[in-house]
Amino acid sequence: MKTQGALLWEFNQPWSIEEIEIGEPRRREVKVRMEAAGMCHSDHHLVTGGIPMAGFPVLGGHEGAGVIVEVGPEVEDLAVGDHVVLSFIPSCGKCPSCQAGLRNLCDLGALLLAGTSVSDGSHRVTARGKDVFPMTLLGTFAPYAVVHQSSVVKIDPTVPFEVACLVGCGVTTGYGSATRAADIRPGEDVAVIGIGGLGIAALQGAVHCGARYIFAVDPIEWKREQALKFGATHAYATIEEATAACAEITAGGMAKKVVVTVGEAHGRDIDTWLGITAKAGTCVVTAMGNLVENEATLNLAMLSLLQKRLQGTIFGGGNPHYDIPQLLSMYKAGKLNLDDMVTRQYRLDQINDGYQDMLDGKNIRGVIRFTDADH
Repeated sequence: MKTQGALLWEFNQPWSIEEIEIGEPRRREVKVRMEAAGMCHSDHHLVTGGIPMAGFPVLGGHEGAGVIVEVGPEVEDLAVGDHVVLSFIPSCGKCPSCQAGLRNLCDLGALLLAGTSVSDGSHRVTARGKDVFPMTLLGTFAPYAVVHQSSVVKIDPTVPFEVACLVGCGVTTGYGSATRAADIRPGEDVAVIGIGGLGIAALQGAVHCGARYIFAVDPIEWKREQALKFGATHAYATIEEATAACAEITAGGMAKKVVVTVGEAHGRDIDTWLGITAKAGTCVVTAMGNLVENEATLNLAMLSLLQKRLQGTIFGGGNPHYDIPQLLSMYKAGKLNLDDMVTRQYRLDQINDGYQDMLDGKNIRGVIRFTDADH
């Protein structure tokens, strides 16, 4: 079928809305009519080259929610009409990582930047006669997507699509960074560095875990105000201000758990993040760095002497097929605020405006809504 999609043809260029052709679902694949797509910072990393796909053109988008309209052969537990969220990491449930309980590290993740089908290694999308590489095997910046069943999670059909799409990456990642990777315990003091979609989700996770003081750090005043509304007890423009205040407020104890959710991580900042981390504390780096950057600055002696832990995490360290429905059930019960995380909604042809708003610090999360005309 022919439709429209947001394509990237080279680095540091705007997204281009143009005609694409999507193939039919093959073995263990489904076709999804997309209703909403989250505009995550990771897609901007495609633009800058921080996350290089296997080739161009790239079809962006890795947060999405919609309705299954067609199923291929051998599809299990999914049917036409199901409301679904697309998980940015596939989860087969059978590989050694999945069997070990690390479903966020499913071995199929090795294909995330390859842009070819899990089923047979071929391409499902073309444009201008060329094969297209969809972001993380999804490509949600289009009104339709053909994806493998391992990337599809069935959800409660009463959940609005514009909030459901957020748990395909950002909310699940941020919330799990606090509750799983950082393992925040009641009474612990926490710092969340970077207040976007992931940061607000991490902040809510810290609140749910019973954190005592939560120090939010972001240079944008409006985002600091949002952090306080979502449960932060203190908010600061810089890590230096936050570190000084944290030392005073905690009588030198510092933050037992630190979650880093800045737009782009740089190795030169690691020692600064460890500076606000308590003795025997954990600093979780959730933010993505440039894939070709391999230098980091930290005091190894202090890392050892103060027994601190530097922890990486992806997708919140959890199980997308369990976590996604669970987080949405918490939303339904009024325990997780997703509505206020959606700052603005855009049409697909407004995608470049949406990403400029993100870069300007105007959004917690922007969402693309597809219309009847798109379908």
